[in-house]
Formats: sequence, C-alpha cells, structure tokens
Amino acid sequence: MSKQDFRKAMSKFATGITVVTSEFENNIQGMTVNAFMSVSLDPQLITISLDSKTNFHQNADKIKRFGVSILREEQQEVSMIFAKQMDKEFKDFTTLDGIPVINHALTTLACTVVNTVEAGDHLLIIAEVDEIKLDEGNPILYYNSAYKRISDE
Repeated sequence: MSKQDFRKAMSKFATGITVVTSEFENNIQGMTVNAFMSVSLDPQLITISLDSKTNFHQNADKIKRFGVSILREEQQEVSMIFAKQMDKEFKDFTTLDGIPVINHALTTLACTVVNTVEAGDHLLIIAEVDEIKLDEGNPILYYNSAYKRISDE
C-alpha cells in the first residue's frame, strides 16, 4: 500500500481539531493537531502526536507543560492559522493554570508531560491533565481531508 492510500484511508476517520500551545523560545508557540486522544481516567491522561518536521517535535525536550484547545465550529480560521494553511498572526490567547490556550475554545486543557514515545515519523506525548475549562457549542471536525460541521451532510 502506498503512503497516499494510507493517508486517504485515515481521512475517513472523522476527528475533532485541537490547537496545542506552549511557551518556549520566549514566545507562545502553537500547532493544529487532530491526532489527539484521551488515554486514561485514573490518572487523567491524554496523548498528542507530533510530526517530526514540526517545531514542537524539534523542541519537545523543552516542553514540560502545554495547553490543548478543542476548537469550536466557528474557529476554522484558527485551525488554518496554526496548520500554516493561512499566513495570519494570532494573538487571542488566554491562560489556564498558567498555560497559554486559545480564547473561546470549546474546551481547554492544561497538561504536564509524563512520557514521550517515538513512533515512526512522529513523537507521541503522553500528558497528565492538570486543569480543564469547559464551554458550550459544537466542535469543528476534519473528515475526508476537509473541515466539516456536525450539521453538514
């Protein structure tokens, strides 16, 4: 099977979209991540997956804490900015437990790294959730290599 076939097959799995944020190199850094999952309830653990070509992967040893912002359907542009699909500066951050997160996200998490695992051309970061802020609304989804909304058919 080709890499393209694998990518196409994986695009058939609908995911929510998150922006992962942290502060290093004296700046808030962020990237769009749809490879995010809950791992454990006790302790409360999540995992994100970072491509080896990303700034986050290259600075993983410096990142001890990070934020995860689960985006709402109105935040497609935010996802595109942090996925580098749109060249626009973003400054609408707030903090959760001292960690930068996206303002007005559907849900935000402040996390502490507990383990990392190399997996092919990605790095899995396992983190304990320290704080959560919940909000109301609908998530933006990614399916079949395109942004979708729950109401889309």
